[in-house]
Amino acid sequence: MGRRQRRRLPAEPITIDISDLSHDGRGVGRHEEKAVFVHGALPGERVSARLVARNRRHDEAIVLSVLEPSPDRIEPGCPWFEQCGGCALQHLSHGAQLRFKHKRLVDNLKRLGGVEPEQWLEPLSAEPWHYRRRARLSARLVQAKGRVLVGFREKQGRFVADVGHCRVLHPAFSERLESLSDLLGELSVADAVPQIEIASGDEASAIVIRHLRPLDADDVMRLKQWSEREGISVYLQPKGPETVHRLWPEQHALSYRLPAFDLELEFHPQHFVQVNAALNRRLVDRALELLAPQPDERVLDLFCGLGNFTLPLARRAGQVTGVEGASELIAAARANARANGVENVAFEVADLSEDVSATDWFRNKFDAVLIDPPRSGALEILPVIAASGARRVVYVSCNPATLARDAGELVRAHGFRLLSAGIADMFPHTAHVESIALFERGAS
Repeated sequence: MGRRQRRRLPAEPITIDISDLSHDGRGVGRHEEKAVFVHGALPGERVSARLVARNRRHDEAIVLSVLEPSPDRIEPGCPWFEQCGGCALQHLSHGAQLRFKHKRLVDNLKRLGGVEPEQWLEPLSAEPWHYRRRARLSARLVQAKGRVLVGFREKQGRFVADVGHCRVLHPAFSERLESLSDLLGELSVADAVPQIEIASGDEASAIVIRHLRPLDADDVMRLKQWSEREGISVYLQPKGPETVHRLWPEQHALSYRLPAFDLELEFHPQHFVQVNAALNRRLVDRALELLAPQPDERVLDLFCGLGNFTLPLARRAGQVTGVEGASELIAAARANARANGVENVAFEVADLSEDVSATDWFRNKFDAVLIDPPRSGALEILPVIAASGARRVVYVSCNPATLARDAGELVRAHGFRLLSAGIADMFPHTAHVESIALFERGAS
């Protein structure tokens, strides 16, 4: 038998009514009894769209024209929004973006967790532009254009979007994409640089250049000259993450402040930090408000990173223990504690996907726990949290699905109540949902 031919996509557009938004910000409708995910469409709209992919369970399409627009539709703030995949929701008003993210949290908690908080928290938000202080940008030499493109990938994900500037990037980089393009185009390895990582602190910024072939002496000279001219430090990554090293200048540090707690935290360009500085300050404030640590209490901070929540907690609590699996982050957390004169804190390296209840640091029990896990959530560590003796738990989440799953487990299996929950708009103009929830042990 010959190979089955792929079903051809119809050339004529389809008309479709949009009823919802998907988790990645695409409009959702139905056509010929099948779900269709439509790039650029919003709930309540009727659109003309072109099918671009067909799957067994759903189809994918792109808006050609909006026949009946949503009242929440606005003009995107970026001229490249239709092409660039860095944002998904610029055509939706910021207030409607917050409502969409809140709805996703509500739906996930009800559907996946089977729980609902006793109180919904007001959304946390900040300035929705120029907020992104960390990003991984793609780079590619495009011979047809005669230059290296630097930026996010296109919405279909195959090519680097050709943009002149980016309104969501930190001001240190929003107008420097063309400068970075020119810099890479001058290098002997212009065709062997697949990505650039960017990072900004409150006062300084840096780039990390991934290069697949060695640099020559002229390359090094050009990079140093660019660094001095632009005031941005240059790091190099010739192989894996462990090979990252600073090229220029000889002395450099990134840091950010948490003024409410008289703290300044230093970080490496590749360390995890919350990408939105203003929103992070508000998130830390809310976490401390909800957890309400007392001067005589012991607090446990799981997945503590470089101390973003741990050190503010130590300003209020009697003793704080921060635990993290990455040893380099614990080293940074300890250095930040020393630099800020915080002495009532201890940091431990531990794999939090395993049972840590037999460790020395866990045996003294805790009054409260703060947890900020990765997207996969914290299901494995929930029995340890329950065994910690803590009466209050604050859960900071970057994935509403795993938060919902873990919330249901805390409530049904471990005897906690879900007191409150709400969203934090860490990534404006994207479909990413950051959230925070407060749990308390026992009946009301």
